[in-house]
Amino acid sequence: MLDHRIKFRHLQAFVEVARQRSVGKAADLLHVSQPAITKTLRELEEILGVDLVERDGRGIRVSRSGEIFLRHAGASIAAIQQGVESVARARSGPPLRIGALPTVAARIMPQAIGAFLKEGTGSPIKIVTGENLVLIEQLKLGQLDLVVGRLAAPEQMAGLRFAHLYSERIVFVVRAGHPLLASRTVDFSRIRDFTMLMPTRTSIIRPFAERFLLTHGIAEIPQEIETVSDAFGRAFLEQSDAIWMISEGVVARDIKAGTIAVLPIDTSETAGSVGLTTRADPQGSSAVDLIAAILRTTVVAEGL
Repeated sequence: MLDHRIKFRHLQAFVEVARQRSVGKAADLLHVSQPAITKTLRELEEILGVDLVERDGRGIRVSRSGEIFLRHAGASIAAIQQGVESVARARSGPPLRIGALPTVAARIMPQAIGAFLKEGTGSPIKIVTGENLVLIEQLKLGQLDLVVGRLAAPEQMAGLRFAHLYSERIVFVVRAGHPLLASRTVDFSRIRDFTMLMPTRTSIIRPFAERFLLTHGIAEIPQEIETVSDAFGRAFLEQSDAIWMISEGVVARDIKAGTIAVLPIDTSETAGSVGLTTRADPQGSSAVDLIAAILRTTVVAEGL
């Protein structure tokens, strides 16, 4: 049966003394005096009827009885801390779950989330990246509250609504010092001479990429690698003469840093709308409205 004389301060003092092997260090961490820690520890020992700590030279060590009690005392404190955190999460409301294309995640989400945190809403945040179609399906299933990405095909937009943020084009990028950068213009037929990194066939920008290549006389790429991994794309370009056909936002920072260069090819016709996709039902939240407003402000500030 629980002895109601045991208080939280008893557990806290004992656990900290056991961890630090020192009354003085425990007192400093708990912001109380050493005599107060000693008194609290003695009270707990009197309640339990055993010695919890023993002298060990200039320091102290936990007794056998203390080791037994320590496991339960530590677990009790951890459980209380988890309870406090759970209550805090419950008070702050449900998490804000955002799906973002890799291009968006790299280009505008860091600034937007930073601004959102400054508002002090307390809402937990979850950021999920992936292909547009996958994110849209998660939104429909209620697993996400908002998707920041390209406008999906009409047949995929049933029950959803879209608000435009900015337009983004596909670019051909290569490593700095690539042979095709030697001239101001690129003979487009030479594209076939190099390995091409292409969006996967299920990605939202794949039709834009294929249409552009066909328009310019390239129906097939001899050496093609399909990928949606921006990490792989960067690493592969660094060690090869490959050409990467990718949304500009994914590599915007790399271009600015000079590690990746854009081939001088006019790809304005590949521009597509990037925006906010939400469910059409009226069940919104103040957190979703706030992050949507911040995203619009971020886009303007970035000059997109």
